[in-house]
Amino acid sequence: MSAPDGDLYEPIATYRVQLTPDFAFAEVVGILDQLVELGISHLYLSPILRAMPGSTHGYDWTPPTQISPELGGLDGFRLLRAHARAVGIGLLVDIVPNHVGIGVPTQNAWWADVLRHGLGSPFLDYFDILPVTHEGRDDVILLPYLGSESDLADVTVDEDANLRLHEWVLPTTPGSAEPDDDPLEVLARQHYRLVPSTYSLLSYRRFLDIGELAALRPEVPEVFEATHGWLRYLANEDLIDGLRVDHLDGLRDPRGYLRRLRDLIGPDRLLYVEKALAIGEDLDPELPVDGTTGYDQLQRIEAVFTAPQGIIELDEIYLWVTGQHGDGDHLRAEARQLRDETLRSRFPTRLRMASAAVALAAPSVPDYVVEQAVAAFAVTIDVSRADYPHLRPRVLAAIEEARAGLPSADAGFDALATAFTHPEDFPEAVFRVSELSAAVTATAIEKVGFHRTARLVSTQELGASPRHPTISRSAFHEQNQRRARTWPRALTATTTHDTKRSGDVRARIAVIAQVPQRWNMLVRQIWADYPPPHPRTAYLLLQNLVGMWPEAGLPDADLHGRLTAYAATAMREAAVISSWSAPNPEAEQQTQDWLTGLLTGPAAAVIGDFVALIAATGRAESLSRTAIALLGPGVGDLYQGAQWWDDALTDPDNRRPVDYSRDLEHPKARLIIDALAVRRRHRAAFGGDGDYRDVVVRGRRARHVLAFSRSAGEADPSVVVVATRLLQTFAPGADRTHAVVDLPGGTWRDVRSGCEHSGAVRADVLLEDRPVAILERVR
Repeated sequence: MSAPDGDLYEPIATYRVQLTPDFAFAEVVGILDQLVELGISHLYLSPILRAMPGSTHGYDWTPPTQISPELGGLDGFRLLRAHARAVGIGLLVDIVPNHVGIGVPTQNAWWADVLRHGLGSPFLDYFDILPVTHEGRDDVILLPYLGSESDLADVTVDEDANLRLHEWVLPTTPGSAEPDDDPLEVLARQHYRLVPSTYSLLSYRRFLDIGELAALRPEVPEVFEATHGWLRYLANEDLIDGLRVDHLDGLRDPRGYLRRLRDLIGPDRLLYVEKALAIGEDLDPELPVDGTTGYDQLQRIEAVFTAPQGIIELDEIYLWVTGQHGDGDHLRAEARQLRDETLRSRFPTRLRMASAAVALAAPSVPDYVVEQAVAAFAVTIDVSRADYPHLRPRVLAAIEEARAGLPSADAGFDALATAFTHPEDFPEAVFRVSELSAAVTATAIEKVGFHRTARLVSTQELGASPRHPTISRSAFHEQNQRRARTWPRALTATTTHDTKRSGDVRARIAVIAQVPQRWNMLVRQIWADYPPPHPRTAYLLLQNLVGMWPEAGLPDADLHGRLTAYAATAMREAAVISSWSAPNPEAEQQTQDWLTGLLTGPAAAVIGDFVALIAATGRAESLSRTAIALLGPGVGDLYQGAQWWDDALTDPDNRRPVDYSRDLEHPKARLIIDALAVRRRHRAAFGGDGDYRDVVVRGRRARHVLAFSRSAGEADPSVVVVATRLLQTFAPGADRTHAVVDLPGGTWRDVRSGCEHSGAVRADVLLEDRPVAILERVR
């Protein structure tokens, strides 16, 4: 396969792979020719450092930094780089600067040293640790490793003088343990104590609320060097073409960190940040990056393919099922309540640390008043993180909104306002409050809330908001024009390793909003014939079931197992009928039995009939979404296997092995090949100076068509994309005669059919029976 032309720093499209010991650097080499055929410019690798034993994702990497031997080590990475470069494909690497794995403490040299030596460890400052007073000592590190206090009876001392509790292996202070010692006496001699996972106070900042991932402090120069020296080596050896930074909002100083990282990798390499943006929130324009990983654009695409009228009817169905509204007002109130519940149950240590830092801005104000203000603000703020300078007016407005709801904490809000108005004087307060609010929002909304509410689950996705499920065509075009001007290289993702469900599954579920009456009939029939034990949970599961249901036949044993595993995760994440900290096996089994009944009983035929009604529309709209993602503003990002239909739910379901032996004679693969070939032929139209313009569509059915052009700056357009949406009522044939596309001047050739068009063209002529057309100017 010959290499495509082009600079490795100029992206056409990225392709994300999840590395595992079974799909390591050597196996990735084997798919390079296929990626070239697709038109991919950059291969985008999941984390490559050595990780915790058995890790299948790499985000729990362990020091000292070393490219994972299980993936092929440095030599294997060099070989992958050489093969990729030979075919013109660049390499992006996903890095994790904000946390490190501690699930097996003895496998993490830095963490193990902290546990052995406590406050005397030279690695103490590598972590964000707050020793607490416990059992009469003021230097204790609390570890949330107990299911309950009774688990302490299971602690043992092994032959290497480590403490063991189930899967945990904990190092001990030198000389403090012998194999025959009483385990609890040995534990009492350590710098740490074991407490239940639900304990109100902990001693180390975690990644969100995950106890197996401890936050790092790369703002400390020696920590930055220890965690990034390997990247300097890769950059100096020209082994990478860019980076993806995981969880930017977990860092103390995101702007300062990115400046240091940009200096390290150089000015030209690609640099992307994983960062959710709230609706109406912009990425900080001062960040030295090429953009986000694309959750913001995912939200826009999802919203423009969701039928507004259907949302209204789905709210009525949701009210009948659950007794609750699913509309914006209810969701806003529920989100605030959930944030408050999450803040107090999962992040009391962070709240205490943030409040103590804010109190320095008002020494005379009682601590409890400051804490009340900080908690109210963290529940109220609606941006992903509050300490970006361009968001200051929005943050100060949120402080005043929170003040209005809690006037008794007025002095505490004054302290907050002082800190955010003068962040240079109170950097610790601004960081602590901002990181707290970001962690609360991510946990409460994405982890818990998206498994509790279910008006239409396709709108419950990273970057998206069920409160804002739709967007007009005009607003969609306006936001795309702005993105093309401000972040032309930002990624556009429809599926990632973190999304709750794949883009293809979301596309089908979204069609429910186009047939709300038929959906209502299905739900009422199932509820009458197979009453669910827990309706709200069942309603969420039913939508995912419809999204995954095979187009022909019944779910097989493999799909049954995957859906069962998803149901177990969803129930515990929602924490309504069960939870991770307090499992309810009886309630879980009731729901699993109900789900099995739908998969194997008479209800399966009813569900199959409904899926047959919407499946073709879901597939067609997935193609439209793909074309927009690849040819709209930004750089398309494909997740592994997404060149074919990709029916997957949340991690780990979306990390199943991909069968790359399939050929590319597939509707989605052919569309990707066409789109990326066009993009490569018209680089200037999609680059930093490229322009995005909406193309006028007229007629009774104009709302079903999204058309836009791409051009090199102020030049005449060179590419036009015509994509259809809401296709359940815009079928090929007569429906399409009532939408007319006013093509820009000149003659345009359809890259798939070869037909030429000019002027005003009816959609039935332009599209025939296809959901999307890509046109190139020929004269």
